[in-house]
Amino acid sequence: MKVSDFNYNLPEELIAQVPISKRDESRLMVVNRKTKTIEHKTFKDIIHYLEPGDCLVRNNTKVIPARIYGKKETGAKVEFLLLKNIKQDIWECIVRPGNKLHVGTKVEFGEGILTAEILEVMDGGTRKVKFTYQGIFNEILDKIGLMPLPPYIHEELKERDRYQTVYAKYDGSAAAPTAGLHFTPELLKQIEAKGIKIANVTLHVGIGTFRPVKEDTVEAHEMHSEHYYIKQEDVDKINETKKKGKRVIAVGTTSCRVLETIADEKGMVKVAEGDTQIFIYPGYQFKCLDALITNFHLPQSTLLMLVSALAGKDFIMKAYEEAVKEKYRFFSFGDAMLII
Repeated sequence: MKVSDFNYNLPEELIAQVPISKRDESRLMVVNRKTKTIEHKTFKDIIHYLEPGDCLVRNNTKVIPARIYGKKETGAKVEFLLLKNIKQDIWECIVRPGNKLHVGTKVEFGEGILTAEILEVMDGGTRKVKFTYQGIFNEILDKIGLMPLPPYIHEELKERDRYQTVYAKYDGSAAAPTAGLHFTPELLKQIEAKGIKIANVTLHVGIGTFRPVKEDTVEAHEMHSEHYYIKQEDVDKINETKKKGKRVIAVGTTSCRVLETIADEKGMVKVAEGDTQIFIYPGYQFKCLDALITNFHLPQSTLLMLVSALAGKDFIMKAYEEAVKEKYRFFSFGDAMLII
């Protein structure tokens, strides 16, 4: 299967640079797999497509201000992007300029409130870094770090919490699970009041989610790894939904990837923690997922391949063509799609 089969033309002005003023007033494209129909709605209308007994599964990871700027002992300026906590104060980081940051190099951030030493050059050119500090690491990051916005966003983010879901809980992501950005506390209350269960998974989103697929064929691509876990109370909600024949609806591709990683052949899930490299593309048979809430994804991306696996490539490409024609807003701060 060719990667180029997942290309589409996107005018640059349709890439959303800032979040819409009210989260749940973004647009919603409803894509029906059975009837092959497309409807144009507002995100808050999603409640009309959810039925009592359904279960929404959302990713409650929290984005950390993972982009930090510092200087070497020579005074040269450097940039670190924290990707993954390996253990305690040791992280995998993207560093710039990479050719100047060798093993043993020491870096100072925020007038010395945080220091780092390069321990190892890892596969792909990232670095294993040990941080030293006094106090609480996340509080230091809050002081000196910036939100690691995707490379296609060029505007400054005025309110940091707009790159967090309203239910973000556990620190660890280098990027937001953006399908969840459309929900407000009020909308979530209305959804629960209608008899829809809400379950949580935690998957810490890595910056690999933005990395382009460089191979010519889909099958040759190696998926990046991301850490996840799910608790017993959430497992119970999902399994109860499956047993009753109701729908499990993932909020975002990250929640979808956790569900499909941990589900057995009958779609039942269990308490689990680990790293997933699951790569979902057309031909994949979904085990747990029945519907998906997602945003509009980059051309030739693994996320576009995932939604194509669910709704069919030709139908998804037709929907994207219509989204361009109807001037939907694309990518992280853009509009949403519901695939049912």
